[in-house]
Amino acid sequence: MASQNTRASTAPAASVELVEAYVEMWNTRDSSAIEELVTDWFVMYDPAAPEEGVAGPKGEVHGREGLRQFLEGVTTGYPDFEVEVLDLFADEAGAMYEVRLTGTHEGNLNGLPPTGRRMDVRGVSKLTFDDGRVTEHRVYFDTREVMEQLGMTFPAVLFQLPKLLLGAVRGGR
Repeated sequence: MASQNTRASTAPAASVELVEAYVEMWNTRDSSAIEELVTDWFVMYDPAAPEEGVAGPKGEVHGREGLRQFLEGVTTGYPDFEVEVLDLFADEAGAMYEVRLTGTHEGNLNGLPPTGRRMDVRGVSKLTFDDGRVTEHRVYFDTREVMEQLGMTFPAVLFQLPKLLLGAVRGGR
């Protein structure tokens, strides 16, 4: 886990290890780790979660299969997606960490054809634990900043329209 923090050294080792393993799952795209990292009743609240396909309403990801689908969707849209933990606070019940999310939008992302532009945004993640597994993950970041970086806000989106339309016609490849 890439980290610049000093506070993690005072947190319970098991909590820090769980955060590290969870972040590593995202960075290595290892969906096989989901079984051991999250509970059956896992819920993720993420403003980037799509309306369909993750077993929950928009902004929510439910269960292991939902997380697996969401992980696949994010890493398809951003093949070089990376999570960097900048600061971490943890206890036995959970953790909060400042995070930097980066990636290049090179694949279809929830129906949005690739823009080829880079995302680099900071936010906060909150994990809740139960019996050594993650039960809940809340993600907070500025979605408008991401859309600006992808060129998807007015008037910048006007310059992206031909590329987006061509991508939509080609099936988002």
